[in-house]
Amino acid sequence: MPTLRTVNVTRYITPLREGGSLPALAEADDDFKYVLKFKGAGHGVKALISELLGGEIARVLGLKTPELVFANLDEAFGRTEADEEIQDLLHGSQGLNIAMHFLSGALTFDPVVTAVDEKLASQIVWLDAFITNVDRTFRNTNMLMWHRELWLIDHGAAFYFHHAWTDWESPAKSPFLLIKDHVLLAKATQLEEVNTNFKSILTDNILNEITDLIPDEWLQWEGNTQTAGEIRNTYLQFLITRRDHSEIFLKAAQDAR
Repeated sequence: MPTLRTVNVTRYITPLREGGSLPALAEADDDFKYVLKFKGAGHGVKALISELLGGEIARVLGLKTPELVFANLDEAFGRTEADEEIQDLLHGSQGLNIAMHFLSGALTFDPVVTAVDEKLASQIVWLDAFITNVDRTFRNTNMLMWHRELWLIDHGAAFYFHHAWTDWESPAKSPFLLIKDHVLLAKATQLEEVNTNFKSILTDNILNEITDLIPDEWLQWEGNTQTAGEIRNTYLQFLITRRDHSEIFLKAAQDAR
C-alpha cells in the first residue's frame, strides 16, 4: 500500500529559480535534503496533487522517481528570510507541502547523450499520456540521470483538467494530442505491451489507495462547495475512466509516432 512519510522543514537553503513556481532546496528534520514544492506558489495545491498522484503512479508502475514526502512548514518558518517574494511564498505555504529527495550529483537527461531502451521509453510515454503530463519535452525533459539510471521528476503540470473542474469525464476520455512533443516518443515502440501490463497493475484498489494519499487540507478549494471526499473521488473516477479508455490515448501516441 502506498504511503508517504511526513518531515518537518528545518532549513530553507536556496530557491531553484529555473522552476516557474519557485521550488526550493531545503533540509528537513531527518537530515536529508529535498526539492520542496510550495502550496503557496502559482497553481497552489493542485500542482501538489499532480506531483503526488503522478509520482506515486510512476512508482507503482516500477519507474524510478525520487521518494516523495509531505513537508510540514511551521508558521514561524521563514520569518528571517530577506527576500520578500520568498517570505510571502513561505507564509502562504504553512502546513503540508510536498517534497522529493534531492538527488545529489544528478545530471539533466540529454537524449542526444543518453540512449533509452524501447521498453522504458514506451513505459514513460504511456505514463505521461495516462496522467496528461505536458512536461516531458525536448525543451524540458524533467528527467535526471543518477547513478547511470533514468529518474522521473516534476509531475506538477499533469492532470490539467483540474484547473477548470467543470467536466472531468471528457478529459478522461481524451486522446492527449500533446504527446506528439514527448522527448521519448520516437523510441516508444512497445506501447501495446506496456498498455496491457500497466492496466493490470493499476487496479481500482491501487488507484483508490493512491488518491487516498491526498491530504484533506489540499482539498479545501475556494469557490468549490464539494467536500474533500467528493473531490478526491473525482480524481479516482478520472483515473479509472482514463485507464478503461486507454486505447484512445494509446492510438494518439501511436499516430503521433
